[in-house]
Amino acid sequence: MSFNVTADPNHVLDTLYAGTDFSSLNWAEQKWVAWYVWWGNPIIATGMISFLMHEVVYFGRSLPWIIIDAIPYFQKWKLQPNKVPTPQEQWDCTKQVLWAHLTVELPAIWLFYPMSEMVGMKTYQVPFPSLSTMTWQIAFFMFFEDLFHWAAHRALHTPLLYKHIHKIHHKYSAPFGLAAEYAHPAEVMILGMGTLGGSLFLCLFTEVHFISFFIWVIIKLFQAIDAHSGYDFPWSLQHILPFWSGAEHHDFHHMAFTNNYSTSFRWWDRIFGTDDKYLVYRERVKAAKAKSSNNEEFMKAEQALMDEVLAEGLREESAVEERLKKKSKVQ
Repeated sequence: MSFNVTADPNHVLDTLYAGTDFSSLNWAEQKWVAWYVWWGNPIIATGMISFLMHEVVYFGRSLPWIIIDAIPYFQKWKLQPNKVPTPQEQWDCTKQVLWAHLTVELPAIWLFYPMSEMVGMKTYQVPFPSLSTMTWQIAFFMFFEDLFHWAAHRALHTPLLYKHIHKIHHKYSAPFGLAAEYAHPAEVMILGMGTLGGSLFLCLFTEVHFISFFIWVIIKLFQAIDAHSGYDFPWSLQHILPFWSGAEHHDFHHMAFTNNYSTSFRWWDRIFGTDDKYLVYRERVKAAKAKSSNNEEFMKAEQALMDEVLAEGLREESAVEERLKKKSKVQ
């Protein structure tokens, strides 16, 4: 097995992979070994593959939505069709996202290896865990992150945290793919703990490999970007899995400023009653569709409902900031 290395490959192999039967490894595991041997340092290798994966997946998955926004044909599935992001908005959003990636996510990625080592997570080691093990662990990560996100997101809507942190993310009442991580660096750090926390917590009870976490982050990026896409297609996942959140669920949160705080699933909002306004809205849309004699009439009625929800959301946002001002004056 040959490697392109920046350090002495024999030393790295003896240090990291002593006793490993390389002939028993599959293609992916061999490439994993090659990556770590090439860098010669597991901290650097883990940090680099994490950061590169994040950037490639985030902007790669956002690109199709940028293209879709530029093609009028797809507007029939746009949840808020009168709010298509302009190229300037896309670029402004990109700059903020890159800033958060460089100031928060990049340092956090370099700290991940030491943290994972402390709790016993495997990183450079091979072979990988079985498919069944990775599947149930990733399912746990999703469950953990969804509950964490619901609680943290709900907290971010309290007056103090909203004004100084979360308000940036609510700049767009009609979100688009790139806006998934358009947020204050502090929010990126807070919500990122939900993504990291499940894997670190699970290490306290069982063996976890970094590859499981790696795959989970890819899934999470797809989920977050798609939830902010602003499109609801007939083939979107929420029409197959009714408990899946999706863009239709999260778009209401941006439009109404309230409700629908969870990320992947709908059940925490249903359990805690934080989807009450959303459910009323969906019933009103359904009633408007049944009452309309044609699609044009329905679209006008739906737009009127959206305008009403947005206006109420703006009033609620102002009320939150007003409560903070009053509290500041009292203190």
